[in-house]
Amino acid sequence: MPKGGDIDRRTANYHPDIWGDRFINYNSEDEIYHGAQSQEIEELKEEVRRELLGCSADSLTQLKLIDAILRLGVGYQFERELEEALQNLCDAYSNNFYNIEDDDPYHVALRFRLLRQRGYKVSCDIFNQFKDGKGNFKESLKTDVSGMLSLYEAAHLGVHGEDILDEAIAFTTAHLQSSMAPQVIHALRQPLHKGMPRLEARSFISFSQDHEPLHNKALLKLAKLDFNHVQSLHKIELSEISRWWKDLNFAGKLPFARDRVVESYFWIVGVYFEPEYSLARKLLAKILSMTSIIDDIYDVFATPKELDLFTAAIDRWDMSCMDQLPEYMQIFYEALLDLYKEIEEELATKGWSYRVHYAKEEMKILVHGYHDESKWFHNNYVPTMEEYMRVSLVTSAYSMLTAASFLGMDSVVTKEAFDWVSEKPRIIRASTIIGRLVNDIKSHKFEQERGHPASAIECYMKEKEREGVSVTQQEVHEELYKKVGDAWKDINEECLMPTEVPRALLMRVLNLSRVIDIIYKEADDYTHVGQVMKDNIASVLIHPVAI
Repeated sequence: MPKGGDIDRRTANYHPDIWGDRFINYNSEDEIYHGAQSQEIEELKEEVRRELLGCSADSLTQLKLIDAILRLGVGYQFERELEEALQNLCDAYSNNFYNIEDDDPYHVALRFRLLRQRGYKVSCDIFNQFKDGKGNFKESLKTDVSGMLSLYEAAHLGVHGEDILDEAIAFTTAHLQSSMAPQVIHALRQPLHKGMPRLEARSFISFSQDHEPLHNKALLKLAKLDFNHVQSLHKIELSEISRWWKDLNFAGKLPFARDRVVESYFWIVGVYFEPEYSLARKLLAKILSMTSIIDDIYDVFATPKELDLFTAAIDRWDMSCMDQLPEYMQIFYEALLDLYKEIEEELATKGWSYRVHYAKEEMKILVHGYHDESKWFHNNYVPTMEEYMRVSLVTSAYSMLTAASFLGMDSVVTKEAFDWVSEKPRIIRASTIIGRLVNDIKSHKFEQERGHPASAIECYMKEKEREGVSVTQQEVHEELYKKVGDAWKDINEECLMPTEVPRALLMRVLNLSRVIDIIYKEADDYTHVGQVMKDNIASVLIHPVAI
């Protein structure tokens, strides 16, 4: 272990930042481009809007157009029109009045998915028609690749008790695996419902251009221009954040911690990419970057005594606590309090300064969770699963990030919205379960090699051992993935209307969960930035779409 003064300290040997000054020194053409295409975008939007309004309700043409608008990432440009079209579609569905053939699995599943995505509580019973007399899906479906893929994507919107949708996922997955179609290969790896909107838009733009050309040229051109327009804004934001991060110089002053500001910003683009959320995105990206350092202070570097002092200082949230901390903690503590002070001053100009209190309180709760986990590690204690989940759902940081994601949003956020987060509603609990368990499964091996508090894997195996039952790590993974699957159903259910809070707030929770599915798909791609993360960042934040 490396020395810190005369103290032996652990190290995780995290690799350094891989991006250098790439995002600080963005090309000034990004700012020029950001405004240059506005006129053409507006003209194309008007053309697509006319087409959308001109479609007859529940026609196949309308369904495909709505789906393409959403998948190409320009749905936010047509909120009112889409809401009206989907409401009409739901009314027709409820009245059992359909203009399209209702025995076509592609059409039926597409309509179901579009309505469920928007929160309409439509019945899955319509899929029973695709079963035979024995209760199995019909053999004839196996040759209908587009119908199978549509059913596969729709089934991921299932809630508890919808066994037919669980069966549909198993059936379609088994029979689509032999397909070499690019869209099928992509969907099996990354279901649309769990995908990060920017990555899915980029992928669908490529697919619509290269593999199954989109007949609506105006819509495809709009999607390309809009993607680049939004990407240029993201580059400007990331440049600002990267300069702020470089000025802090944590890489030099706190070399034990992960230097992942670009990855943090990518994470937050997954939470909201739309231009209207620019302020919210910048605030949340900075908070996530700071949280990553806090996590490493507790997990990697600090001694138990230092952590007692640091936890008490966070509780007090006052610069007067600085003198009690070791130098490296003073550096970080001052930067943390400065950030929240800057946020409060910025929000005060909009009358939103009250929001920062809630974000601080959530941060204090998170830090206490980190502190509890550090005590387990230093005492060689393996908690019960109940104890573990109580603390580790806090240390997933997703409740804190949800509250922080509301900071820079518009007036849809109220005091009641923060109270709702504080009450830990079912959807937030589900999101924390996904964040914690997927993280544990994918980062387990590395964390145990370097010395880390017991993860869900150890806790579950130890608990079974106490019960006299021997389980393999693979069996534990399967059990934890089942809990993740149940959590996704909780999220799906909480997004169905009527909802407790506005849809815009629920989407932050849903998108936070989606980012976990992306970043921990194969391994911990945040801590150990691999080729998948590099490619994802390049496609969203570096390379524009060819027009």
